[in-house]
Amino acid sequence: MTTPGTTETGQKYEMKITFPGNKKVSAHFDGFEIATDQPAPSGDGSAPAPFDLFLASIGTCAGIYVVSFCQRRKLPIEGLEILQAMEEDPATGLVAKISLRIRTPQGFPEQYRESLINAANLCLVKKHLANPPRFEITTE
Repeated sequence: MTTPGTTETGQKYEMKITFPGNKKVSAHFDGFEIATDQPAPSGDGSAPAPFDLFLASIGTCAGIYVVSFCQRRKLPIEGLEILQAMEEDPATGLVAKISLRIRTPQGFPEQYRESLINAANLCLVKKHLANPPRFEITTE
């Protein structure tokens, strides 16, 4: 899958990060602005926090693969949903486990349930977490 600004050959693409005020931080990419903020009282609570977007990217990424699987097979998607739960490691304060439960609509064919799991496992966000990129941070 290729989108403007990306290539399948691993070429670099860029996202511009701006600071509109207080604790707001926005990412500009491919004609979109992704707004973030911190919850009050630290921020204004006007948008999701960056970490919330990170967590949401996992479920929504799995979701696009699940819904695409269903649509290709003309399977029902009304009532289809994914419930995502996170467990925190009390020692580190970091997320230690993320669980995705795919809820299928009534009458969903049993034979496709395992295939839904396989489809969700194709998520690129999940794959990047399994093989994280190197980070390089510089100043200009």
